[in-house]
Amino acid sequence: MINMFEVNETNQMIEHENLDVRTITLGISLLDCCDSDINEVNRKIYEKITGLAKNLVSTGKEIEREFAVPIVNKRISVTPIALVGGAACKTEEDFVSIAQTLDRAAKEVDVNFIGGYSALVSKGMTKADELLIRSIPKALSVTERVCSSVNVGSTKTGINMDAIALMGQIVKDTAEYTKEKDSLGCAKLVIFCNAPDDNPFMAGAFHGVTEADAIINVGVSGPGVVKKALEQVRGESFEVLCETIKKTAFKITRVGQLVAQEASRKMGIPFGIIDLSLAPTPAIGDSVAEILEEIGLEYAGAPGTTAALALLNDQVKKGGIMASSYVGGLSGAFIPVSEDQGMIDAVEAGALTLEKLEAMTCVCSVGLDMIAIPGDVKASTVSGIIADEMAIGMINQKTTAVRLIPVIGKGIGETVEFGGLLGHAPVMRVNPYGCEAFISRKGRIPAPVHSFKN
Repeated sequence: MINMFEVNETNQMIEHENLDVRTITLGISLLDCCDSDINEVNRKIYEKITGLAKNLVSTGKEIEREFAVPIVNKRISVTPIALVGGAACKTEEDFVSIAQTLDRAAKEVDVNFIGGYSALVSKGMTKADELLIRSIPKALSVTERVCSSVNVGSTKTGINMDAIALMGQIVKDTAEYTKEKDSLGCAKLVIFCNAPDDNPFMAGAFHGVTEADAIINVGVSGPGVVKKALEQVRGESFEVLCETIKKTAFKITRVGQLVAQEASRKMGIPFGIIDLSLAPTPAIGDSVAEILEEIGLEYAGAPGTTAALALLNDQVKKGGIMASSYVGGLSGAFIPVSEDQGMIDAVEAGALTLEKLEAMTCVCSVGLDMIAIPGDVKASTVSGIIADEMAIGMINQKTTAVRLIPVIGKGIGETVEFGGLLGHAPVMRVNPYGCEAFISRKGRIPAPVHSFKN
């Protein structure tokens, strides 16, 4: 049972420490929408999404009123569209029509994002996969709420380098298609290794084929709460530091568990998982970088940063798994540049580079996230960065991801404004040396030896 002390403590975290439930994400299977007729596919998709999700936003608002817990976003994830549209889509334009249907459905039910314009190609691409991937730049330029992801590698299958070579060009093309909006389309495109089936966070959410017909997943967030707690133990030992993070993560996750259970009960849809990630926002005091500074770093990126992030990520997981029976998704600490004011400050101070961010991704939950780079960077260089990050995920048996934004017309040191939760970002330097000969090799990088566990 939750006692009055816990209620007061939670209210304090909400009012003064930026605690929120970042998202309620309704996962919807569209496998029963498959058809050989593209018009039928679009009709079925629209009707199923608007039918199941019609009360999602109102339910979220009702829970906010009842428990005084801010629920920032209400979102939808769907079955990877390359699978759903495979029989009907003969051209890139066919897939774009599905993206537009997803966008219409998202607007109808008033969610802010819908994820799942996706393909899973870690070992190879079907014709449908390739058509969807090649349609991504157009699809993201003609929609507002659609998010796209492509899984190009896994620990069990290795890394599909043909897909990575293609994705480097797709990222560049997406930037070009949306250059009038500072290449914003790239902020809605994620390339994954070991993508989870139940991630509630955008832009990488999709509804995996192992999931139920519909499911409620909740993502919590509380960097400000963790920072405030650590301020009370400044200078104490690592033991005290770790205990404080664990206890705080437990409290944050309990709030998410309560919201998830209520949403599940009210909508009559099963509860899936809690993603207990520390997801920052551009708001002052809601920063993972500031937690690292409170641990003892002058700036994120200083020597000791990777160790401090590893400690933080592990203690968040240890505390969170005690607060919910079903923890999943990504779960840990996000380190996006544009969405974290402390990260932005570190880049502008020269403390944080792309290479240091890559090192940090070895121990965090995702990867190179929301990083603005010069618009004239070669597609092969983008592919090389993606390949490096996928290798980290494959070898370490963890999820890694890349969300790079080559900002057309802008160079190193300039700033790009995305607005809202996406924030703003300084354009970061990219290593100028080429990797064309590496990326142009055909085939895939084999799975590591530790993948053979049967």
